[in-house]
Amino acid sequence: MATAIEQTAPPADEAEPLNGKRSPLDDVRFVDNAGEEGSQVEKRALGNSIFEITRLGLGTWAIGGPWRYGWGQQDDSDSIRAIHKGLDGGINWIDTAPAYGLGHAEEVVAKALRQTEHKPYVFTKCGIVWDVNGNPSQTLRKASIQREVEESLRRLNVEAIDLYQVHWPIPEGEIDEGCAAVEELRTAGKIRYAGVSNFSVSQMEKVRGSLEITSLQPPYSLMQPEVEKEILPYCHAQGIGVINYSPMGSGLLSGTMTHERIDTLPPDDWRRQNDNFKDPKLSKNLALVEVLRDIAGRHECSVAEAAIAWTLHNPAVTGAIVGVRHPDQVDGVIRASEIELTEEDLRLLP
Repeated sequence: MATAIEQTAPPADEAEPLNGKRSPLDDVRFVDNAGEEGSQVEKRALGNSIFEITRLGLGTWAIGGPWRYGWGQQDDSDSIRAIHKGLDGGINWIDTAPAYGLGHAEEVVAKALRQTEHKPYVFTKCGIVWDVNGNPSQTLRKASIQREVEESLRRLNVEAIDLYQVHWPIPEGEIDEGCAAVEELRTAGKIRYAGVSNFSVSQMEKVRGSLEITSLQPPYSLMQPEVEKEILPYCHAQGIGVINYSPMGSGLLSGTMTHERIDTLPPDDWRRQNDNFKDPKLSKNLALVEVLRDIAGRHECSVAEAAIAWTLHNPAVTGAIVGVRHPDQVDGVIRASEIELTEEDLRLLP
């Protein structure tokens, strides 16, 4: 969401758990069942977790369907086939949130996983709720988070959530309460690891005494490089994993967007109201796409893959979240982690 309103003994030298509290899941070795044995798909450790995740993860914001910040109508069968194709291609994690379609994206993920033998890691979030009329609001109250995790466990049909992320640091006055509540869920075994999303360095510093932060989920793309200045270096230095969202600028850097196509976006697609999809920013963004197109040609990859590769080039980034709404879109992103941009490529880009 890009707007505020996603049994073995531990090694002897492993860091002590926060406040000396351990989770019932701390001594469980989770097996990565995504992909075949011997797969050459590149993986990286996610922060302080035992998870080795692929450089790409499947995003589900758009497959939630209509809501206030939705992407328009979506066919669930297309969503499920897209998830299956991504998993078949070696991707081993999915990022979702209750807010995406007001619970619908989590339900679609669960349905997709019932229909495949792949067992990817499933990451979700808390902090956005909605009323009976579907109006979303934000809260980080302990009681709300306790209800939210139970609802996500039910919708996702899992016994524990692999990574549970505080979606937004909003309301500011409830951040401490919310993060402490998430840490309690970890020690209770409801979740395996905890993360934050859209947090600043000062906000992460503030809560690290009460929450063991495994990862941060920030927006990061050629259109939104701001986190490079302070946030990414901080995460890299502190050993906090980074899974960035919107590496393709919500589709603008995919190579398929034009002024004409944007004019035909459905009225309930949130992008119609976003400044990046309106001039003068739109023309600037589309000019950037043409630079990416030249780079993609040299690497024999798609424009989208070149855009994603730019974010993966940063050493702080563990993996990038790529949203796919149809199985055909998987083909246009799946090789992004294989693209090694040259110094010449990087000089051409902002």
